Amino acid sequence: MLAFIKTNDSEHKDWLIREAEGLKVLHQQLALLDNDFIKLPEVIEVNNQKLVLETINQQTPTNAQWFRFGESLAQLHYEKQLNYGFKTDNYIGRNFQKNLLSQDWGTFFFEYRLLYQVSLIQDKPTQESFWNTLDSKKRSIINLLNHKKIHPSLVHGDLWSGNVLFDEQNAWLIDPAVYYADREVDIAMSEMFGGFSQSFYDGYDAIYSRTDEYRQKKPIYNLYHYLNHYNLFGESYFNSCKNIIRAI
Repeated sequence: MLAFIKTNDSEHKDWLIREAEGLKVLHQQLALLDNDFIKLPEVIEVNNQKLVLETINQQTPTNAQWFRFGESLAQLHYEKQLNYGFKTDNYIGRNFQKNLLSQDWGTFFFEYRLLYQVSLIQDKPTQESFWNTLDSKKRSIINLLNHKKIHPSLVHGDLWSGNVLFDEQNAWLIDPAVYYADREVDIAMSEMFGGFSQSFYDGYDAIYSRTDEYRQKKPIYNLYHYLNHYNLFGESYFNSCKNIIRAI
């Protein structure tokens, strides 16, 4: 078996171990659902220094594959979980993703996704400005997210086009940042950076259609990823963060 080797040059010793754990959690849930279209690369070896994964023979996906991927992701999301959050902390990209198990989705997302990312901002005036603006909107954001949620779903957590690969037959998910969430966090992120094929959204909505409030929730959910990218990659994401914080 050909292998892909990912090495850990970050400050986080368990980064790759948590990634392997996320792959395992997704694999187990998909197996329970008898969902054989979405695949996860086999973990051949993992430790603090490296993650060795099965290699994926990538090909350009057809519209039919995108449609089926949408259907299959909807099936994963449809399965009700017990809590929001996750049992252990993990990572979103190379940034820490704090978790706990909670019944309060709105508060969890506001505090452990939005405010935690703001706390990582190095520029103190920016951090203070973002924090104060979000804090002034805290109750309305939490109320919206709690009022418009359905149930906890297992989500990939970092679902952009670079983390969805296809071979001749299947879709493959890589680099997860798993937790239990309002399922529309995955769909919201899928629309960042150009979005997926429309066939994906058609397939998803055919099985588990997006809520009427999705468009209202999407910028809140994607703010988490814009803040994370600002912390990881710098000023090119500043205006997006500022504009979304003002608008939500």
